[in-house]
Amino acid sequence: MFNGALTALVTPFRDGSVDETALRDLIEWQIQSGIDGLVPCGSTGESATLSHSEHDAVIKITIEQTRRRVPVVAGTGSNSTAEAIRLTAAAREMGADGALLISPYYNKPTQDGIFRHYKTIAASVDLPLIVYNIPGRTGSNIAPETFARLAEIKNVVGVKEASGSMDQSSDILHLCGEKLTILSGDDALTLPLMSLGAKGVISTTSNIMPREMHDLAAAALGKDFDRAREIHFQMLPVMRALFIETNPIPVKQALAFMGKCANELRMPLVTMTAGLAEKLRTAMKESHLI
Repeated sequence: MFNGALTALVTPFRDGSVDETALRDLIEWQIQSGIDGLVPCGSTGESATLSHSEHDAVIKITIEQTRRRVPVVAGTGSNSTAEAIRLTAAAREMGADGALLISPYYNKPTQDGIFRHYKTIAASVDLPLIVYNIPGRTGSNIAPETFARLAEIKNVVGVKEASGSMDQSSDILHLCGEKLTILSGDDALTLPLMSLGAKGVISTTSNIMPREMHDLAAAALGKDFDRAREIHFQMLPVMRALFIETNPIPVKQALAFMGKCANELRMPLVTMTAGLAEKLRTAMKESHLI
């Protein structure tokens, strides 16, 4: 269900509120461009600064607009296990196909604490769960051996792996085999990870290049690595430009350049500095995006 390229959707804002029209238009464009799935309310969607009512509303809008044409994997993670259960249960009630749960941040739980966090959520909500490992944001890493334990839990079905370590990713793939679907959490590592057996990516870049990211993942899944490599190198300058400041600052600017949403972020995130915004514009022009 969760193979290919899934977009970690931005949350468009206008005048301080969620821009529902822009969100629906963005979702429709994503689907028409061939994207394989949508992931609202992740870190790219600025979930940390959404109120609980906004969080639920964004997921509901995404499910409504998608109309079962592609899977919707709702971001429902929290550093509070009880809150993560509430968010995940709400997503299930709204009709989400799965949930993406970031590893608890700031608390820095032990490996056993991380395992019990996910085990408790899985026992509480009957929904396919994808574990999100991004040590750069959480302050702790989920060890490959912990993933092997998590793989034994029935409704833990996948991993968004964004440690940036090919060694770690290799160990997860080796230990978990076919028990977990491994998805890249780093756009530029999508092809290397898929060459080892990963099944796709949850992508920031596909917010502005959905067709290209779909084509890259489809080529890799089809073992056409010459074609996948060609697309990878075509996309690489834009991938790099989208991370020259903290995500999702550049991708919001990129979507604004394309006229798809306002360049509006929630504090404490602020818009790009002029010089870096010009570097992003140049990369997008060279890739014929604007």
